[in-house]
Amino acid sequence: MLNKLAASELVLNEDGSVYHLNLLPEDIAEKIILVGDPDRVAKVSKYFDTVEIRKNKREFYTHTGTLRGERITVMSTGIGTENIDIVMNELDALVNIDLKNKEFKTEHSSLQLFRMGTCGSVNPDVQVDNMLVTQNVVGLDGLMHFYQDYKFENEFSKNFLEKFPYSTIKPMLYFSEWSEELGNLYKDARYHGNTATFPGFYAPQGRQLRLKSLDDQFLETLNDLGITNFEMETSAIYAFSKLLGHKAITVNNVIANRRRGEFSADHHASEKKLIEWVLERIIK
Repeated sequence: MLNKLAASELVLNEDGSVYHLNLLPEDIAEKIILVGDPDRVAKVSKYFDTVEIRKNKREFYTHTGTLRGERITVMSTGIGTENIDIVMNELDALVNIDLKNKEFKTEHSSLQLFRMGTCGSVNPDVQVDNMLVTQNVVGLDGLMHFYQDYKFENEFSKNFLEKFPYSTIKPMLYFSEWSEELGNLYKDARYHGNTATFPGFYAPQGRQLRLKSLDDQFLETLNDLGITNFEMETSAIYAFSKLLGHKAITVNNVIANRRRGEFSADHHASEKKLIEWVLERIIK
């Protein structure tokens, strides 16, 4: 059949689970919380009523259980969009590919994906220890240019591209946006904004140790272009969700304001607040 996948394309473990996530289709729920830090998985699942699945491989830890009677999954992705490339493709494979026969399913299944993380702000008016929901996102890592069918444009992306001054980075840019349906669950967040997803923690985020960054005014320039905050995963989550037919939302707790040089006085308390705030709204 034309949709038959070669063993080298869809790599599986000996038990038939997808290669990196180490999961079978029955191991995940329709609603999936994505966190970066593997240690945060247990911090989230301790609020579940039950936990039936605990699996891990490398940095990918997964717990599936129930919350207020509804099945739910929390999974760690590790850091960066290169890991999101793995997570999103393998999650989609779990629901839209017959793993045993390595064939595409005729009926499409859509996942609801909730990124729960932390971020820094480039807007001096944004206060730390508050929730920020991402509406628009720009990826500066170039990942989606490796995918033939990905195209996305809206008013934010057109304005950003028109004014973006860095010619060496500009070809790598790609854009996406939230699922408004999921965004409505978090409409009471203090902030809604535009996020930049960076391919690194140091120079891409304007930090300088022994190596100099491209431009001392990089973060200020992004703020002038309408960027509210930055992190390292959302652009790929949103873009893959558009491409693969899933719904995604990112809710971050702002733990740093780089323009004011501020960091959360207690980021562990901030993390706890984030978890409880997201879970309260994810299932009514």
